[in-house]
Amino acid sequence: MQAELIHLGFGNILPINRVVAIVSPHSSPTKRMVQEGKKSGLTIDMTNGRRTRAVLFMDSGHIVLAAIAPETIASRVTTSRGTPELRVD
Repeated sequence: MQAELIHLGFGNILPINRVVAIVSPHSSPTKRMVQEGKKSGLTIDMTNGRRTRAVLFMDSGHIVLAAIAPETIASRVTTSRGTPELRVD
């Protein structure tokens, strides 16, 4: 199986086929999971000091923080696959 990579900004690249979910960081359950991940060493910060706009949950249990919006990540995935762009209303 070949890894499909997606650029998350600032030179950070992630294998998108290992992502389970992409969520907004504003809900309380997401904030709790990020804090628990930081305590256990499973959080990977790819924001380069910027505000966290998306949280990606990986199949390995890692939690990735990104400085770009979930909609932007989804559109990059669909654009790279050559499928019609995802509309989020």
